[in-house]
Amino acid sequence: MTPVISGSYVARIRAALPSLHPSERRLADTILNFPGEIASYSATELAQLANVSNATVTRFVRRLGYDSFDQARQAARATQQAGAAVFRVSASDQGPEGALMAQIAQGRQNVENSFAAISLAEIDDLADAILQAGRVWIIGFRTAQAFAVYLSAQIGQIVPNVTVLPQAGQTLAESLGSIAKDDVVIVFALRRTVRQLPALCRELGNGPARAALISDETHRQGPETVPVAAELSAQWRFVVQTTAPGPLFNHAAVLTLCHILATRVLERSGLAGRKRLLAIEALHDSLDEL
Repeated sequence: MTPVISGSYVARIRAALPSLHPSERRLADTILNFPGEIASYSATELAQLANVSNATVTRFVRRLGYDSFDQARQAARATQQAGAAVFRVSASDQGPEGALMAQIAQGRQNVENSFAAISLAEIDDLADAILQAGRVWIIGFRTAQAFAVYLSAQIGQIVPNVTVLPQAGQTLAESLGSIAKDDVVIVFALRRTVRQLPALCRELGNGPARAALISDETHRQGPETVPVAAELSAQWRFVVQTTAPGPLFNHAAVLTLCHILATRVLERSGLAGRKRLLAIEALHDSLDEL
């Protein structure tokens, strides 16, 4: 009896490796070296890349449990869009200078496209809410936590009560129980999101605080895309583009949004914000820290 193979297409390949014929194994090795290639290649192109026949490609995808090569390619595209860097590496012959210029151009394009749909009025509205909040909670997992920490450090110069989640040594429930009505919660939902994020957003949506969502996804793109936006009743929603010509997402627009938001918090804080900054600078001098 042939075992049923399931899971992501890479997991299926690994599970099938012991039973593959030599030509199928050569095809599997080619795909595992560059797992993103199957998402953009035709069956013929993939066969040529692995030096096997089209019939081998057909047998191979069926052995993985797919009805056709197109079905396998769709599964690969869904995995690629979900964000794992290894699925975005390609066998490109682009030189380093060309790759550098492509990255710069894409970063600029991401910023321009993102802010074509984000108004200064929206940013100012959130900035004012931050200044009036009892506490600001900023949530980010994996790569997104770097932006949560950055935004916290920037606005923390102006507002005294800023907390980044998750905190080391604590469960999320222990922190969420402290969120109050006058608080503001900022959630970064950047690919690849963790599985618990939709449940967390659902709890925040049922909670007392106002929320802002910063996301790089506008809709579901496959079975591995976590539908975060649908779970959070956010008063502010900012969609940023993170498209990249290489394996790693380009977060230029995310950082730009954080920078502008922090700048507007400072500019709209008025005399109170300047007094806090002066007090911090006096302490820097007193402690000889900088």
